[in-house]
Amino acid sequence: MNKGIKGNIRNRNNLINKKNIITLAVIIAVYIACVILVDGGILNRQAKSLLVPMGINIILAVSLNLTTGFLGELSLGHAGFMAIGAYTGAIFTLHANMPEAVEFLIGIILGGVVAAIFGVLIGVPVLRLKGDYLAIVTLGFGEIIRSLVNFMGITGGAMGLKQIPRYSNYTWAYVIMIITLLCITNLVNSRYGRAIKAIRDNYIAAESIGIKVSRYKIMAFVIAAFFAGVAGVLYGHHLSIVKPGDFDYNKSIEILVIVVLGGMGSIRGSVIAAVILTILPEMLRAADDFRMLLYAVVLIAMMLFNSSGFRARLEESGKLPKIPLLASKGK
Repeated sequence: MNKGIKGNIRNRNNLINKKNIITLAVIIAVYIACVILVDGGILNRQAKSLLVPMGINIILAVSLNLTTGFLGELSLGHAGFMAIGAYTGAIFTLHANMPEAVEFLIGIILGGVVAAIFGVLIGVPVLRLKGDYLAIVTLGFGEIIRSLVNFMGITGGAMGLKQIPRYSNYTWAYVIMIITLLCITNLVNSRYGRAIKAIRDNYIAAESIGIKVSRYKIMAFVIAAFFAGVAGVLYGHHLSIVKPGDFDYNKSIEILVIVVLGGMGSIRGSVIAAVILTILPEMLRAADDFRMLLYAVVLIAMMLFNSSGFRARLEESGKLPKIPLLASKGK
């Protein structure tokens, strides 16, 4: 019996390692393809400019999916955490005097950490609420952050911060996007992730079997806030300017739309939806005045066709195997 169990565990670990190798190989291949396309001049300027926003949107969508999809708590304050990261990173790099790579890396970490700290401060009292109440409070938090940076001198007020170093490029965006995917996917596949999903499926049952509900809810919320802050740093150092209007409630809704379109609780779905909704506005740019109208029509059509998310649709059609993005050995 013991030999059989050990054999099953060994086979499972071998399968996990094989999946990890395949996933990492795909990651490396995609990056090499990006390098060839960009350096070879195959991508035009417009297409090249979408690579960083695409990575940022993937980070935002996957991190929000941890809270909304896997934890089952609707948060509308993601743009607030993004703003905290953007302003923190920008203020640091504008005043620091270090080598570019070191300065930017510290700015990224600092932006994520400060956003995570605010995640703790907000999460402890707020996560006792559920459903619509939690959504309203987190929406209010995002608007409070936007109002604060609108009136604070250190953030540049309504004019925002300008002349931020343009450190963000497709390499930084791609590497941080992959780190985000690996961290959140392994978390979801670990025993912590199973506890988080148990809370989503049945709050009372999870609590009755000894799961520390508050602890896991705060953990998921803080991790999501951290990566939203990191995305904010990338955003600020890509556009070279951050303004309060960039982080209003519309931004939170935009991120939520990506998560819903990709499928709640689906990391691959979030990636696919983020790519599509980053490219779509640029594809419709030629429509001029009808651009946003067409965008809304296309979005509604996609939601009607794809109500269960891209991941579920692809799995049902057999075009996407039911394999996790990165398998985890956690139990």
